[in-house]
Amino acid sequence: MSMSGSSHENRIPHSPPPDADRENLERGPYATMTAALRAARAREETLQLEKNELLRRQDILAKESAHRLLNSLQLVSSLLFLQGRAATTPEAAAQLNVAARRVDAVGRVHCRLHLLDRQEGVEFGQYLVDLCGDLAGLLFDEKADRAIVVQSAKLELPAALGIPLGFIVNELVTNATKYANGNITVRMKMMTPANYSLSVLDEGPGLPAGFDPANSNGLGMKIVLWLVKQIGGELHILPGGDGCGARFTITFRAVRSEIGETQS
Repeated sequence: MSMSGSSHENRIPHSPPPDADRENLERGPYATMTAALRAARAREETLQLEKNELLRRQDILAKESAHRLLNSLQLVSSLLFLQGRAATTPEAAAQLNVAARRVDAVGRVHCRLHLLDRQEGVEFGQYLVDLCGDLAGLLFDEKADRAIVVQSAKLELPAALGIPLGFIVNELVTNATKYANGNITVRMKMMTPANYSLSVLDEGPGLPAGFDPANSNGLGMKIVLWLVKQIGGELHILPGGDGCGARFTITFRAVRSEIGETQS
């Protein structure tokens, strides 16, 4: 018997692939991606290990070079002292002893300037006192009637700031001894929270009118300008106390922890 108005539709249900096949389909691209990521990570770890080894070797070479330099300076100093003892005249002996002390002081200054290379921070007030003491032994005669006076708060600075500031002081103090007599003052102070100034003052004749450090031919001043730029600071040049001499002031920002007062 047939029935009008009726229709038949045969529907074949969708059969999902077996579990194993579905897992293979899903894991195929992910497995490839995972393998690529693991390979990239392995390469990165290898490169990091190679970088660490290179840094370690560079550190060893730097230490070895510094050690050899200091040994060489100590050897020269010892030889000069021995020559002084064997000198035939008091004048020659005195000159050789002065030379020996100067060489010894060069070694101490070198050590002081590179002391912070592998440190995170420094108590900068005491560091200035020690550095300027070494510089005085290097730059002044034993009987010289002059000194380097340090006035600084005891404060902690990052070594990344302490190192260039130490080199700046070295250059400015060395330059001041060439052109000025009398005492040299190194002054570190806080102007406002996190803002500081480091000044080197001398008692000399002062700088010529219109002096522009950017146009200076001196290597020392070029080094100072480069270091000031490195720490994001500014260099200001003014007359010294009572309008005499010269005052070089570097202003910069730093996070610090004030402890007390240091003066030498």
